[in-house]
Amino acid sequence: MGAGISSTASENNVETSLSDIPESCISFLFMNLEPEEICKLAIVNKNFHKASSADFVWESKLPHSYKFLINKVLGDQENLATMTKKEIYAKLCQPNFFDGGIKEVWLDRCSGQICLSISSKSFKITGIDDRRYWNHIPTEESRFKSVAYLQQMWWVEVLGELEFEFPKGNYTLFFKLQLGKASKRLGRRVCNLDQVHGWDIKPVRFQLSTSDGQNSLSQCYLHTPGEWAYYHVGDFVVHKPNGPTTIKFSLAQIDCTHTKGGLCIDGAVIYPIELAERFKHF
Repeated sequence: MGAGISSTASENNVETSLSDIPESCISFLFMNLEPEEICKLAIVNKNFHKASSADFVWESKLPHSYKFLINKVLGDQENLATMTKKEIYAKLCQPNFFDGGIKEVWLDRCSGQICLSISSKSFKITGIDDRRYWNHIPTEESRFKSVAYLQQMWWVEVLGELEFEFPKGNYTLFFKLQLGKASKRLGRRVCNLDQVHGWDIKPVRFQLSTSDGQNSLSQCYLHTPGEWAYYHVGDFVVHKPNGPTTIKFSLAQIDCTHTKGGLCIDGAVIYPIELAERFKHF
């Protein structure tokens, strides 16, 4: 009797492996992982690879407003009906320009959260059309290949505005600025600081407001000549994800007792608050 039981147990002792896990179970597991983790596990075997491409897996990683985002940046350029959700995610993780190339949006690859960059060419800048004061200069240091450069002026005021459908969450906005004009000389980066003046006398005022009544105001002296720096304008919260939010933001130094000059404005960036620590800011 004992021998019979032992024989039966031996016959039922079938080895199993990862390839025996049903593809549907793997896909549901992937829904709880970050995109980067899914891509790493996709090379385990064929079942994992197939499961990693399931539409419902990648739709769970896309922001709730991804259809607005697709129409905003892709429009009729792509045959969206034939794209898988994984392909849409990959496309949105790339830099995508819109509004004539003066704004850019992308998804953070690790978290799937929306990030935006706004060119100085989209701003309303006092005196921008007068070449005695301002110039748009080409540079490889900007993702938009151009920055606004102030030579000298008494009244400095820069206004920006954006209407966008953000997913629910907390966001922060920065101006990207530099004191001095950078160029290349003999293959090395040099920054001309000859025209930099006036920024240590009074602070610059930064202001932000949203269409649902949020407001913030702060002041800061401009620092670190010769280096790009991010200056915090304000934070805002999106409570309703299924509609556009209008954001107005500005920087100003309008004390006319002295001139200011030597300022480069690349643009502004909007990030989820938890991602903002990735770059140096004031």
